[in-house]
Amino acid sequence: MAHISAGVEYGLHCLLYLVEPRDSERHASARDLADLQGVPAEFVAKLFTKLQKARLVVAAEGAHGGYRLARPAHSISVLDVVVAIDGEKPLFECREIRSRCAIFDGEPPAWATRGVCSIHAVMLEAAACTREVLASRSLADIAQSVTSKASASYPKEVMKWLAERASGPRRAKTSSPKSDGELS
Repeated sequence: MAHISAGVEYGLHCLLYLVEPRDSERHASARDLADLQGVPAEFVAKLFTKLQKARLVVAAEGAHGGYRLARPAHSISVLDVVVAIDGEKPLFECREIRSRCAIFDGEPPAWATRGVCSIHAVMLEAAACTREVLASRSLADIAQSVTSKASASYPKEVMKWLAERASGPRRAKTSSPKSDGELS
């Protein structure tokens, strides 16, 4: 079972399209970002409502409106996005199973339940390490990694696709840009 939702993955992909060196005044609509990835616009709109509430993106109204990053990509961590979309949730919830051992025949001895459960302690450490890694990586870091893997024309193709969408009538569904690179 995944503890970080697919919404976080889609949200991060959408945010990558808003990262510099693109024109910081350029906006992308939730519909365009959804069409670019082949997912329902309502799904992306819900993600961006959460991202906006967390002040990671700002919205512009109007015919050429949409979303842009609220601050530079290097100051938005992956953890910021995870918390904005999924909220604060524990990696592990201890059920205090140690206190229900059948051999205790009722009330467990004090030693059995003293302190943090040993299993829970390991899970707390794992959660702390996960949060540390997510907090240490920014949108700019991911964007740089994508840029290093993608074809040189890929960012231009995406920008052209978004610009054409912004200047023309909105369509329910269009094809995504073709390129040698993949976004992830």
